[in-house]
Amino acid sequence: MCDDDADPGFAVYVHWPFCLAKCPYCDFNSFVRPPGTDEARYARAVTHEIAATAQRIGPRTVRSIFLGGGTPSLMQPATVAAVLEAVAEQWSLADDIEITIEANPTSVEAERFRGYRDAGVNRVSLGVQALNDADLKALGRMHTAAEALAALEVAQNTFARVSFDLIYARPGQTVADWQAELTRALAFGTEHLSAYQLTIEEGTPFFALQAAGRLATPDPELARALFDLTQALTFEAGLPAYEVSNHARPGAESRHNLIYWRSGEYAGFGPGAHGRLMVEGRRRALAAERDPAAWLARIEAGQSGAVTDEALSRDEIGDEFLLMGLRLAEGIDLNRFAAMSGRSLDPARIADLAGFGFIERTGDRLRVTAAGLPILDAVVADLAA
Repeated sequence: MCDDDADPGFAVYVHWPFCLAKCPYCDFNSFVRPPGTDEARYARAVTHEIAATAQRIGPRTVRSIFLGGGTPSLMQPATVAAVLEAVAEQWSLADDIEITIEANPTSVEAERFRGYRDAGVNRVSLGVQALNDADLKALGRMHTAAEALAALEVAQNTFARVSFDLIYARPGQTVADWQAELTRALAFGTEHLSAYQLTIEEGTPFFALQAAGRLATPDPELARALFDLTQALTFEAGLPAYEVSNHARPGAESRHNLIYWRSGEYAGFGPGAHGRLMVEGRRRALAAERDPAAWLARIEAGQSGAVTDEALSRDEIGDEFLLMGLRLAEGIDLNRFAAMSGRSLDPARIADLAGFGFIERTGDRLRVTAAGLPILDAVVADLAA
């Protein structure tokens, strides 16, 4: 069992739903920021929700706070400080707490980094996405490659911990293109890299373009080659994959996301935020109203921002544990699965999948192999059946 398996910890997620523009591939709960957005009003609403949740669940020690979006780096440092102070007023903070803000690397936002650090942020995650201007434009990004590199330099000079995101399997991308780009990215020496394969999500402009035959993404064989190359290059650079799409130097893994993947507790605040909380001995799934104006109206009317708040069955808890935990290179502890779900996995199914080379079992630990990762969803479905 990994050290944090028995107690993955408690995390806080705060969602800032606004962006300067909506990227054509994005299906996150984000909106183009309206003029005159009242940040103080938003912070008051988040503060109210934090206090209400603390009253409901009682004392906790917060190991991680993550400010995500949207583009939370559109917030003023004072707004970030107010939110962080609200968390600290209600719960204890771990001595080594990780506090992350997602940022887009435009020059204006990069200048705010020092303000975020002074507010308490100690880790930044930069949405670089590509290192050439043509692809950045095709992805709908508002920054240039030069701005991204400038922001990365500022981040590395400001924060002890820095991560950045890249998207691969982009339209027209070849193995040689990605090898050169990823090699260049790894040379920047950051401790953490998230490399996501472009997926075409229903309801996005990219989905409509693909349906109309106007957007061609790599075929499955090429996409697999790009995935395999990503795993190889990051490993060689000392940033092995600790999760399907996330790579880090040992010890530099995202503590926040590890709490999710290890089925810890997390409270979500802001429009569309999700949470998993233990309340009176039951694990509950919560989801907030997605529309920012409606979310604010609910809270200011004295209601909860959550529109979903339900106890999970043990089967649902077990299925989530499998789906999240098997994304990790460390895999899952079978005893913890049994304790959470009230059932054991079928030994015959484990043996079959192991025989195909998709999973491996070492003692009470089960993990998906490199061969199984590209078909992870199918592996999880087979085990959960």
